[in-house]
Amino acid sequence: MSETIFTKIINKEIPADILYEDEQSMAFRDIAAQAPVHFLVIPKKPIATINDIQPEDKELIGHLYWVAAQLAKEQGVADQGYRAVMNCNEYGGQSVYHIHLHVLAGKPLGWPPYTERLKV
Repeated sequence: MSETIFTKIINKEIPADILYEDEQSMAFRDIAAQAPVHFLVIPKKPIATINDIQPEDKELIGHLYWVAAQLAKEQGVADQGYRAVMNCNEYGGQSVYHIHLHVLAGKPLGWPPYTERLKV
């Protein structure tokens, strides 16, 4: 896998507003925030897409979600709710080919089925 902007953030070659870091992962604020709270949780292991996750990565992927939940609590958005999503490849909206979990919160996040239910 070629070096990405996330590799440079992990290596501290470029700055980021880091919220969390351990030996497996890192979380930092998204520079193009789409919600009042928007941060990314990434593995330090380079994995290009969801399709590239291997059986030995299962615990790592679970760890990313655990980090997201802990940070949602710290950011004060866990009880109100948040979205945690990974995009995959071009049609899925992935722009950096190093998997990353987007965590968005701080406002109602529309979703067509949810929005339609509210109209009933």
